[in-house]
Amino acid sequence: MQSKTTYREVLKWASSFLETCKREPTAAELLLKERLNWTKTDIMMHLNEEMPSDVKHQLLQDVSNHGSGMPVQQILGYGWFYERKFKVTKDTLIPRPETEEIVDNFLKGTSPDQKLTVLDIGTGSGIIGITIKKERPLFEVTATDLSSRALGVAQENAAILQAEVRFLAGDLTQPVKGETFDVIISNPPYISDDEISYMDESVLHYEPHLALFADNGGLAIYQRLAEETPAILNPGGEIFLEIGFKQGKKVQEIFQQAFPKAEVTIEKDMSGNDRLIRVKTS
Repeated sequence: MQSKTTYREVLKWASSFLETCKREPTAAELLLKERLNWTKTDIMMHLNEEMPSDVKHQLLQDVSNHGSGMPVQQILGYGWFYERKFKVTKDTLIPRPETEEIVDNFLKGTSPDQKLTVLDIGTGSGIIGITIKKERPLFEVTATDLSSRALGVAQENAAILQAEVRFLAGDLTQPVKGETFDVIISNPPYISDDEISYMDESVLHYEPHLALFADNGGLAIYQRLAEETPAILNPGGEIFLEIGFKQGKKVQEIFQQAFPKAEVTIEKDMSGNDRLIRVKTS
């Protein structure tokens, strides 16, 4: 590695190293861009230049960590969601495109001049609640989480992004008992224990199990939400829930029983997988 000095040479070596570790080779370039706050064009312009030793040292350290399984977002300490930078830690999930689609689906059915009360259950790093508040400033957004450490991260993100969100600590709807909301949205834990063997080790080792796994085949939190949300959802209100791609029918049945007169639908993500349960009451 000593002989590799230019950006082109170091990136080529780093990409090959990641490939041997069965990681995405393009992560090397992504890590470099994020560390230097560069664009793809910036890298192209510097390819034949010598890489400064401090930049090289940082990149090799980052690539080594990623090769060992650490997600890029955990290495950097942040992830991007809806074109905004959110701090992430071992106590929060990494922002994912599927969750962006859930938020986008909700926002498309609203307008900036509406005034809605929104509850984000299990907010984690705050990506859902904060994004909704930034995109719809007139909405009153409340976010809850059982993890005080996750809530601390969410509050940091809200302060940095200047989003006025009310954060409450507690289990599911317990912190807002007695209140009602127009919209409830959540990405709850939904992975069953028997799916552990199929999961990427980086997820198991670097993301909080509290936010990932649920009992009863991954359905336990949905069952609790179905019991608790009828008391706090306003007439005509809606619920948006991210689901595992094999859970659509079961979660649909759970909420149809809880809301017999509501329209409960399954919606797919861009990959064609079941990803969202939408409950629309009258």
